[in-house]
Amino acid sequence: MKLEGAVCVVTGVSKGIGYQLVKQLLEQGARVVGLGRTSPDIVADNFRFIPTDIRDYAQVEAAFKRIYSDNDNRVDVLINNAGLGYFGYLEDHTLEQWHSMFETNVNGIFYTSRLAVPVMKKQESGHIVNIASTAAIEGYPQVSGYCGTKFAVKGMSQSMYKEMRDFGIKVTCVYPGSVKTDFFRNSAIEPHDYMLMPVDVAQMIVNALLTPDNFHQVNLEVRPLQPRGPRKKD
Repeated sequence: MKLEGAVCVVTGVSKGIGYQLVKQLLEQGARVVGLGRTSPDIVADNFRFIPTDIRDYAQVEAAFKRIYSDNDNRVDVLINNAGLGYFGYLEDHTLEQWHSMFETNVNGIFYTSRLAVPVMKKQESGHIVNIASTAAIEGYPQVSGYCGTKFAVKGMSQSMYKEMRDFGIKVTCVYPGSVKTDFFRNSAIEPHDYMLMPVDVAQMIVNALLTPDNFHQVNLEVRPLQPRGPRKKD
């Protein structure tokens, strides 16, 4: 896909991977719309931020109505980046934490995709990127709720790509390992420089968007090579 002039919607753009995606898509000449609760400090002619709580379908629907009104009923790229996680044993999760993870990480993807897919089908083109986690590949202790949401994202993505490929729509699921972002604010883990960098994960996603129309990267798994730093020599 050529990104120059493409209409790209990105959720969760205030920091981290989403923030870097907005910057890199703008560098490619795309028209970018950011959805989220907090606006990023990005000012550009081709960028528009629409305050949106991704957990609220009415707000997501209103945002997409504005997107279509401003862009001739078109959307070329949807990147479902918004997500959150809480750490702790299953029985220690509050109901609010549990519901918040599923409403953000799973419902949010359903809401945005439900509104984008019919338009992409009419275009017979488009690319949806769902950002999951290596927590969608294997379970980890003290993140049962988060793993549950990301396993759901993996399953949704696998079904979506098979449903949409005949319409010329790509669906890519991304599985990053630990990334140096504020994701760990609800844990005792301190982000560090041996984690993946948001700018690099964003670049990988942009590269996937730029591939030829008949070249489809269904799954992208990426991890830090040495997450605890170089091994100590004897």
